[in-house]
Amino acid sequence: MLNTLYLSVNELVEKNNIIFGPINSRRFGMSLGVDLSPALKQCNFDCLYCELAPAATVDSQTDSLTTSQIINELQKHLTDQIDVITLTANGEPTLYPHLDQLIKEIDTIKGSTQTLILTNSANLVDESIFKSLLKLDQVKLSLDAISNDVFKKIDRPHENIDLDLMVQKVIEFSKIYKGKLYIEILFVLNLNDSLEEVHKLNATLLKLHNVQRVDLGSIDRPPAYPVVGISYKELRQISLEFDSSLPIHIASRIHAEPNNAFYSDDEIINTLDKRPLSMDDINLLFDEDTKKRFELLVDQDKIVKRVTGNLEFYIPHDNFKRKRQK
Repeated sequence: MLNTLYLSVNELVEKNNIIFGPINSRRFGMSLGVDLSPALKQCNFDCLYCELAPAATVDSQTDSLTTSQIINELQKHLTDQIDVITLTANGEPTLYPHLDQLIKEIDTIKGSTQTLILTNSANLVDESIFKSLLKLDQVKLSLDAISNDVFKKIDRPHENIDLDLMVQKVIEFSKIYKGKLYIEILFVLNLNDSLEEVHKLNATLLKLHNVQRVDLGSIDRPPAYPVVGISYKELRQISLEFDSSLPIHIASRIHAEPNNAFYSDDEIINTLDKRPLSMDDINLLFDEDTKKRFELLVDQDKIVKRVTGNLEFYIPHDNFKRKRQK
């Protein structure tokens, strides 16, 4: 069965399966994707929530593209309208064996376009990969759990992955990295959504430096295994458990249920003080009368806009001043 489904790297190059998009990403702008494992899933995790079919974990790629194949395809599709070149994969992109060389070659052709990688963080323990990621303009690190038992249940990692060391390297990376750093946490019902695990995640996030945004999400696509996500309302409640100094953003909209409730002016300010909101959040939470008074508070400069990456959030003016002083 595998032989009838499998395509060689050369066939995939001919079919242009290396490059996908551009996709207008809410979080990262106009993104041109580069799949570093187009032939098959090659990953050191087998996450329960992954949209790819289940597969045995690996710690290296056995089927790889050459950097010239990738660069040749990238040059055909790269335009001035692209905000980010996103390195990803059917699996984990840091398993690509020529990653450092690829980053160097992309830098010679990208112009003002930024480079971004979407990684599960596990290979930060490899010093050469750690140093390679430092050369990228943007890095998105996933961190779904801090407890070993939860981590093994949700991310199903390769046997040689040490969670404690991985978390240590995430913290170290955040202190050194000079680009735009994002953290993503994906919640699965009854797995990593307990208050105990959320508080452990919070404690770890407070050790990180220079994080642009922490994206909280849940399952948006059909998962590989029979698990379910949590609702927007539950994500919102979890977001309030994180320290107010953290740049928390609710990334998922699939499970969003409009609340459309009445908030007084004080309640609007207090809500934003606990957690900055995007316009999507505001449209979900506030009724029409509250939205009009929210706009009036913006006009009166009692609420101000803060730009984080490609997203805009609203925050009380006094809160904004406190955070600037930090």
